[in-house]
Amino acid sequence: MATNSFPLLQTINDPADVRKLSRADLKVLATELRGFVLESVSQTGGHLSSNLGTVELTIALHHVFHTPDDRLVWDVGHQTYPHKILTGRRDRMPTLRQLGGLSGFPQRAESPYDTFGTAHSSTSISAALGMALASQRKGEDRHAVAIIGDGAMTAGMAFEALNNAGVTDTNLLVILNDNDMSISPPVGALNRYLAQLMSGQFYAKARDVGKSVLKNAPPLLELAKRLEQQAKGMVVPATLFEKFGFNYIGPIDGHDLDSLIPTLENIKSLKGPQFLHVVTKKGQGYKLAEADPVAYHGPGKFDPAVGLVKAAGVPKQTFTQVFGQWLCDMAAQDERLVGITPAMREGSGMVEFEKRFPTRYYDVGIAEQHAVTFAAGMACEGVKPVVAIYSTFLQRAYDQLIHDVALQNLPVVFALDRAGLVGADGATHAGAYDIPFVRCIPNMSMACPADERETRQLLSTAFEQNHPVAVRYPRGSGAGVTPLPTLEGLPFGKGEIRRERTGGATGQDNKPRIAILAFGTLLYPALQAAEVLDATVANMRWAKPLDVELLLDIASRHDALVTLEEGAIMGGAGSAVTEALHAAGVTLPVLQLGLPDVFIEHGDPAKLLSLQGLDAEGIQAAISKRFL
Repeated sequence: MATNSFPLLQTINDPADVRKLSRADLKVLATELRGFVLESVSQTGGHLSSNLGTVELTIALHHVFHTPDDRLVWDVGHQTYPHKILTGRRDRMPTLRQLGGLSGFPQRAESPYDTFGTAHSSTSISAALGMALASQRKGEDRHAVAIIGDGAMTAGMAFEALNNAGVTDTNLLVILNDNDMSISPPVGALNRYLAQLMSGQFYAKARDVGKSVLKNAPPLLELAKRLEQQAKGMVVPATLFEKFGFNYIGPIDGHDLDSLIPTLENIKSLKGPQFLHVVTKKGQGYKLAEADPVAYHGPGKFDPAVGLVKAAGVPKQTFTQVFGQWLCDMAAQDERLVGITPAMREGSGMVEFEKRFPTRYYDVGIAEQHAVTFAAGMACEGVKPVVAIYSTFLQRAYDQLIHDVALQNLPVVFALDRAGLVGADGATHAGAYDIPFVRCIPNMSMACPADERETRQLLSTAFEQNHPVAVRYPRGSGAGVTPLPTLEGLPFGKGEIRRERTGGATGQDNKPRIAILAFGTLLYPALQAAEVLDATVANMRWAKPLDVELLLDIASRHDALVTLEEGAIMGGAGSAVTEALHAAGVTLPVLQLGLPDVFIEHGDPAKLLSLQGLDAEGIQAAISKRFL
């Protein structure tokens, strides 16, 4: 990357350097930082629109606050590339989201400036409040700042934290980064003046004195409060946050350093919970991203001068696309079907469904708990909900899954996208735990399709059931098996033999008779390994209910079993197999292959699977080492 293109940025090694700059130099820095982010992401891939939108806000925060002693807590964290660049990681940006490189999200182990690890939404206010109160208990004078987006504010956890914070006297600043609206220039100028006025000491002291003087005259005090609210109401949204006990300031232009810096400096001297509303624009400064922030939310590598270009040829159909097509086809056949997503329309493949069936599409916002119980309520009334949710996000609604859906045995289908390793997003987004946490719940079933065709078929099977069923499938494309056009399902709870060993039923070749029981898309590397080892391969399809009849038949004809899954070994499908064998009184060696008891970081998915021994060569090597 050409350093001469960013001469001022090259002199910034940590936020202390930012704090030395004049206002004029900070504006130059913003221009260079935005260009550096664009150039970096275009070469590595990653989140772009959100990071272009937080350049000035990031600069202002590090300029005003004494980081890392003052704690910055970023919500979700996919907008922290400018933060990483200004905090000593500029030269490592070419390694972003690659094996052994920088994470795409804040990580405490990566830098002292990453005060809280994150990648799921709506945690920042809770964490920052905890930090603020802990500092208060220890007698430390530091600020805690939570930066949260308007989308993340839809989650109940954010409001739980606001409710708690509002009754404390701690110095907590919550910054709402509102990037879903714009401010016209006249309103922006007025907002700048009033925001600085409302954040100033005179306003704060005048308000406190007024309340003190009028407290003995309740009618006058109430009138004063109403006048204050009405005055604010001319330039700010409803006084919701004031009701939570926060001093509300804004909205102000989040790209105007002449507004941001004085306002933050004023707020820094105020006591108690403060709420600053800033308005930013996703993709700011790059016209293509401004025009289509969704497309540029998480692009791969591209030429900034050209923009995103569709790849030549016909790309393989992804599992997400298979689900999206099935959803539309099943909705056309069964009017009871509704689709529910917690703010993941594009990621879960529901764009076409929303277009074709707008009255049957429900985006509930970033509110996974609500999404699941909302689906349960619909199911109570005879509707057939399909909840499209990432595996890692369903974790956030585990109580609702148990208490509101499974306990009442309601027929809700959970389409679990991003099951298994997800690559560049890393451990926070890996769907490693869904088999263990679903299969232990009474009334729940879990299907593990091996390819695109089975995904469509098993979704149909799940929809036919009168109890809750989850269907898990990975990110991206699979073996490339074209789905059938029909909506026929597969037998519920039944697997199949995909390869029989050829060495004879009684082992005349003097080799142990090995059978591999594959759950999900690892069936295909299992088949490759089996050709070398001459092993039987079963496509088990269901982690729950387990096809015990098939299992016991295979166990009776083989000397050892190998279970294979792209999920946590502990409590996973392999554990289900050993439990079933034990219950049947069958003693047989079982090798369980899957994801180990560690968090697996970001990197190329194929490389990560290889490192875990879950490619064909790794499977073959593990079996040979144990049994041959």
